[in-house]
Amino acid sequence: MSENKTQNLIDSIKNKGKAIETEMSFFDHIDVLRKHLLRALLVTVIFTALAFYFYEFIFETVIMGPKKPDFWTYRMMCNLVDRFPSLGSDFCITQINGKIINTEMAGQFTLQINSCIMAGIVFAVPYLLFELWLFIKPALHDSERKSASGFVFFSSLLFIIGILFGYFIICPLSINFLTNFSVSKEIENTFTITSYLSSVATLTIGTGIIFELPVVIYILSKFGIMTPAFMRASRRYAAVLILVIAAIVTPTPDMITMLVVAFPLFILYELSIFISAYIEKKRNKAVFGTETQP
Repeated sequence: MSENKTQNLIDSIKNKGKAIETEMSFFDHIDVLRKHLLRALLVTVIFTALAFYFYEFIFETVIMGPKKPDFWTYRMMCNLVDRFPSLGSDFCITQINGKIINTEMAGQFTLQINSCIMAGIVFAVPYLLFELWLFIKPALHDSERKSASGFVFFSSLLFIIGILFGYFIICPLSINFLTNFSVSKEIENTFTITSYLSSVATLTIGTGIIFELPVVIYILSKFGIMTPAFMRASRRYAAVLILVIAAIVTPTPDMITMLVVAFPLFILYELSIFISAYIEKKRNKAVFGTETQP
């Protein structure tokens, strides 16, 4: 009887030791995550401070750019009208109506703080992705590390392309339509600076996030959650969803603008199907090779 009690005590001590070891391992992971977050926060703060230093350029040239008739997008549209008159004179934008005002005591101060923080986050995104990669890298096998070695580069590249597309295409087209749209001549379009900044940030950063679709599909395909067969079967529904998204982010009445926005989204979806098919092919090849080994 005493031997059983002794054995039970020993087993209890062993189990407790394993529990303590697991608990320490968990806190070790938390400590590692904390270090990555602190470094990411430090870099974001540095970029935010730089945004404060160059704030005049960021505000006047970048943020207020889509509100000015001499913005690059509007000039290119007028050049297209000169080459292709069939587009119509309405396609050439020479005036952006609508007045931007501040209605709060600390509105302009808050504007500077918020815009600098958003600029700091956008510029820090590549480094944030790098810190994310450093955190998950130790948990991956050698083959997984090799296949995901370009995660930071491709994620950053897609995000930057999405930011540029949103800023130079979606943002100016949407602002032009919304600032000039009116249901009555008795109503004057006057917008708060907070509303304007929110629209520019949402359209620009939102497009950058949407352009991360191939990376998301790659990860889901790696886990076997997404398959190319499912994506091909859902292509018609995806087309409708893409057109709805294009209609929301560009609330313009003409079909050309909506198709201009929807076209790269269709390309991203087809690229995601190709990526998913590539992952499935590699997985099937690995399984087949394992099965055929003697």
